[in-house]
Amino acid sequence: MKKVAIGCGVLLVLGLIVLVIIAIAGGSYNRLVGLSKAVDGAWAQVQTDYQRRADLIPNLVATVSGAADFEKSTLTQITEARASVGKVNINTKAAPDDAAKLAEYDQAQSQLSSALSRLLVVVERYPDLKATANFVSLQAQLEGTENRIAVSRRDFNNAVQAYDTAIKSFPAVLYSGALGFHDKPYFAATAGSETPPKVQFDFNNSKPAPAPAKP
Repeated sequence: MKKVAIGCGVLLVLGLIVLVIIAIAGGSYNRLVGLSKAVDGAWAQVQTDYQRRADLIPNLVATVSGAADFEKSTLTQITEARASVGKVNINTKAAPDDAAKLAEYDQAQSQLSSALSRLLVVVERYPDLKATANFVSLQAQLEGTENRIAVSRRDFNNAVQAYDTAIKSFPAVLYSGALGFHDKPYFAATAGSETPPKVQFDFNNSKPAPAPAKP
């Protein structure tokens, strides 16, 4: 009778241990799911902000193309850069797991940013555009969009960092891979990326050269 009682006690202890392990594992799994969803949500915001910028470009091109003798090659560059972003085949619903694919997407967006910068430099030669109401509106919208893009990229990288850290921490590291939780890539940091590009249209502030002194 005593042995039966001891056996039941051992089984009870083992059962409690199993329940504790299941509870810990379940809580850890649910946390990983939550962190993964947070990454997907941050990725969706990144794409929303990039799409907002892309949607502004046709109006920008239409506005500046109305200027007499505006450089057509510059407009072609920005139009082609915008189109190249859409050619990158990347998941739009969930954060990418492929670092190479994210890098390709990031490069296409960077090329578009460079094309926009070149366009704005050329625009500075056309001071009449400054008086255009649509152009002034685009200035504010582009500045806001660039700020949003910088913030959403930062938030995405923070979400990925939290997720990647969690799947490599105990006890999740013991089973995260088997359950389909794998590392997610970051946006690569570039020099000056902590500061959003400044969109500056105030190109008509140059002061006239002083008149030569009279002898």
